[in-house]
Amino acid sequence: MKHISVNAFREVLEAEKNNDSIDFINVCEPAEYREQHIEGVRSVPLGTVGEHTTEFNTKKTIYVHCRSGNRGRQAVERLQKLGVTAELVNVEGGLLAWNKEGHPTNTPVSTGLPLMRQVFIAAGVLTVAGYLAGIYIHPSWHLLAAAVGVGLVFSGVSGRCTMAYILSKMPWNK
Repeated sequence: MKHISVNAFREVLEAEKNNDSIDFINVCEPAEYREQHIEGVRSVPLGTVGEHTTEFNTKKTIYVHCRSGNRGRQAVERLQKLGVTAELVNVEGGLLAWNKEGHPTNTPVSTGLPLMRQVFIAAGVLTVAGYLAGIYIHPSWHLLAAAVGVGLVFSGVSGRCTMAYILSKMPWNK
């Protein structure tokens, strides 16, 4: 798998933004893309990349990025398995590294809570609810708090957050 630094990606983006043989995609969920994205990079959520294989096969190179680089890597692997013939390049560190370097983004004014804050709130509420229900209703409710903890560990290790995926599908995040 080919990788590129955010600094090199910025140079390529500026030089090739009008080149139709090159595509720049962000594989974050639509709610995340609305919160913050790089101008000139279009949204193609990870779950939909397979729907674009015909289109991608008309490109010479496709630069893929996400928030941290994990979903970008997953998208590249998925597209390779689907037989996409374009050169696939993952942007190392994603939007987090882009921001750390101080590169500009097109951040619209948000009317709602950022997706990750929604995840933190939901995880906290479920954990406290499971704990309290385990005390006052039945001890088996403690399993809810444990399940949330296991989910958070899985998200941290894998870079995939099921709760973020579910929340991104909610009507207020459309």
